[in-house]
Amino acid sequence: MKVDIQPDVRDFAARLGGGVPYALKTVAARLAADPDLGRPSGLPGVLTVTVDGDMFENCPNLSVGYVREPDRVEIRFLRADLSAEPPTQEQEEDQEQDQPDDPATAAVTVREVADAWHRITAWLRSNAPDSYAALRPGARPAALATLEAALGIPLPVALRTLWLLTAGDDGADGRACLPGNMALMNLDAVAAHYRLKTTAQSDQDALNTDRPEEERITVWKPTRIPVIALGPTDSTSGLYLDTTTGYLGSWSRYNEPPGDELDTLVTYLEETADMLETPALATRDKPGLIDGTLVWLSDVDPTRESGWRPVTG
Repeated sequence: MKVDIQPDVRDFAARLGGGVPYALKTVAARLAADPDLGRPSGLPGVLTVTVDGDMFENCPNLSVGYVREPDRVEIRFLRADLSAEPPTQEQEEDQEQDQPDDPATAAVTVREVADAWHRITAWLRSNAPDSYAALRPGARPAALATLEAALGIPLPVALRTLWLLTAGDDGADGRACLPGNMALMNLDAVAAHYRLKTTAQSDQDALNTDRPEEERITVWKPTRIPVIALGPTDSTSGLYLDTTTGYLGSWSRYNEPPGDELDTLVTYLEETADMLETPALATRDKPGLIDGTLVWLSDVDPTRESGWRPVTG
């Protein structure tokens, strides 16, 4: 079995210590002989192998994440435990809070998100190749860790799973693939808009000190993560995911009152897949095509309406 190691993983290993590259090569050799050596990581398609650093000179304990394909193994990420001291009680409590309350439920969520997104991308690949080509590759776990640190809150399992599958939609002909031609935001845009909205709430908090309690204004909560924008280049409004409730809601640059969508990310993606596969039953929006681009009826440019043809299934 061929084993490939991503260049950034090799670079990271070299920076961790003289024994880490050798330990990584040893893991690669073990995976070549036994590609099913790892355990499920909780991330879709990703297995992990742990390494006892005491077995190698100048090497910390390691966690190696890889993806197994029919004819090859690709090592995607490397994590190191550089702490020489046991965690404090507070650190242990934080770690427990970061874990899903129910691993079985988390596993179901991973499968549901992955299944719904694969249905969407399979349809795009067959019917709207330009829209399919506009989807970004999946994010690396390190990029999600960076985003999580920037937000200061854990990413929900459903959202983490989706971003591992695709890290955003750049759009085709100015339109993205979600209903209303809305776009899954890339990670940089998510961090930027989270900062923008939290700043807006800080401004309101300063004004709220002089307002009666019933007149105080809340335009943003720290548990909300912006996920979807109005379009690939239009970030005036969109949808957020509330990490407390698990539901989507609408956000706007102009701080209009948010509206609940009463959708989880899973139900939103499943309904999108349903509308593409069975457009006759679609109620929220109607899918159509202009050449190789998916264009939803609610956002058809009047000047190009004659070239729009509905999807009939």
